[in-house]
Amino acid sequence: MAERHRADVLVSCLHDRAPDLLPALRQEIEQRGLAGEVRVIEAGCRGFCSMGPVLLIEPDGTFYVGVQAADVPELVEETLVKGRVVERLTYREPTTRKRIPRYEDIPFHSKQQRIVLRHCGLINPTSIEEYIAVGGYQALGKVLTEMTPEQVIEEIKRSGLRGRGGAGFPTGRKWEAARKAHGDIKYVVVNGDEGDPNCFMDRALMEADPHSILEGAIIAAYAIGAQHGFFYIPFEHTLSIKNVRTAIEQAREYGFLGQNILGAGFDFDMEVRIGAHCFVGGESTAVMAAIEGRASEPRSKYVHTTEKGVYNRPSCLNNVKTLSVVPEIILRGADWYTGIGTETSKGTAVFSLAGKVNNVGLVEVPMGITPRELIFEIGGGIPNKRRFKALQIGGPSGGFLPESLLDMPMDYETLDQAGAMMGTGGVIVADDRTCLLDTVKFFLEFLQEESCGKCTPCREGLPQLHRILSRIVEGRGEPADLETLESLGRAIQITSLCGLGKTAPNPVLSTLRYFRDEYLAHIEQKKCPAGVCKALVTFVINEKCTGCGVCARKCPQNAISGELKQAHVINQSLCIKCGVCRDACKFDAISVA
Repeated sequence: MAERHRADVLVSCLHDRAPDLLPALRQEIEQRGLAGEVRVIEAGCRGFCSMGPVLLIEPDGTFYVGVQAADVPELVEETLVKGRVVERLTYREPTTRKRIPRYEDIPFHSKQQRIVLRHCGLINPTSIEEYIAVGGYQALGKVLTEMTPEQVIEEIKRSGLRGRGGAGFPTGRKWEAARKAHGDIKYVVVNGDEGDPNCFMDRALMEADPHSILEGAIIAAYAIGAQHGFFYIPFEHTLSIKNVRTAIEQAREYGFLGQNILGAGFDFDMEVRIGAHCFVGGESTAVMAAIEGRASEPRSKYVHTTEKGVYNRPSCLNNVKTLSVVPEIILRGADWYTGIGTETSKGTAVFSLAGKVNNVGLVEVPMGITPRELIFEIGGGIPNKRRFKALQIGGPSGGFLPESLLDMPMDYETLDQAGAMMGTGGVIVADDRTCLLDTVKFFLEFLQEESCGKCTPCREGLPQLHRILSRIVEGRGEPADLETLESLGRAIQITSLCGLGKTAPNPVLSTLRYFRDEYLAHIEQKKCPAGVCKALVTFVINEKCTGCGVCARKCPQNAISGELKQAHVINQSLCIKCGVCRDACKFDAISVA
């Protein structure tokens, strides 16, 4: 009989942050003779990115953040030997500065509802035994022994599950179309491509819980009548590839893949296909082209991929987050899932929270949560007591939303009406020192580089939008530019071939809608209110200066001078307008003239 463990130490977000942490933990535990009582587990991503590396000790739930190898001796001695909490390693709430030692009590976690991420950071992703121990593959067993394919599809339709890859198409309807499609050979395609900057939900899920995705894919194959599947992953996601391949091999060994699965007479197998990473590469037809060995370029969808997809055969493509929730719906029932979210957007959404917010990371919340709850409760608010300015949601082609919409429910329809979109769940928070025009210009640079160039509106229109924005942030803009930006943006939306072009103007159009004053300040006043656009900025030191000298020490040009405890000055002939002095000043003594 296996020896019982007194404690499990689950370590997350290692990567390159603390490569010596795991060896140090295991060595210390071995040296203290605790190897039979304490188990160290390299768990997957927990989503608390700003606090990593993080460490959860079960069963008592003690949670440590920012742990380094040097902390290991004290941690083992105090917590694992004496049962005491090391306060300095616990999470500190950014507003109250209160220490919170238990993971379940931290607002970042306690206000989430984790369904897609239910196992992330809690099990060893390379162990099928641990996945089975938390209920894994029970849904597959139920499907193969108690349900017909039609019943499976009906359950998914009733649940209201929509694709989490960006478009939000009803999953059950897609499965139904694939099942009805003519053809003896059909394919299931698992889309693990994720091209949005600052987004890593799919990668984290593949690394932390590959079996849940695989189980969902097998259920999808049973539902549509497929015998083979492709798991598509960009080549950069090396750990995802490794863990998914391990999961596939283990599933075959346990009889969940291959011939006559669980003795039910159902045959299905899956292989990993690796592709080149690009933003448009995650589009469904581009993924299928890559699987066939062709360039990742989208095509027109007048013929649906459920009729002619991979190798011109019926193919059902789903995002990894979509598939991972399928086993839970099968086990808990459609009624359970419809009880979460809004009337038209059921379930939860996984957001990648980034930008000017204290708690950066992955969060899973019910559809319909407000931006205020997401940013100020889960996200811990804006750092350095700055003022909220805007929320950008939907990735680089998403829209910017103002403070007046902080209490708006976040779901597919509401966001679309507001000029943004759910997309894959990328969220960037901007404070009052963020120039939205400069940010939009950055996104346009990214989008025109990532465009496949296949259609004229996207290929020619995006560079033109970028040229106009560049003139404005350089102080050469004209009032007529705003009308041109708007009309050109609408034309690109209407006439582009794929989702990239149709959504690429969103950053421009949404900022024109909600932040037009910022455009006018750049054009008419020749000023950048945020103090970012170098052509329109002059930094000066105001009366709040205490003469601490921090700005002078930080200045890369030695452009700041002054006596200690006396007001300093900036030599404008040397200043390169980098803004380092303003960021370093704790007294808000650097102003934009």
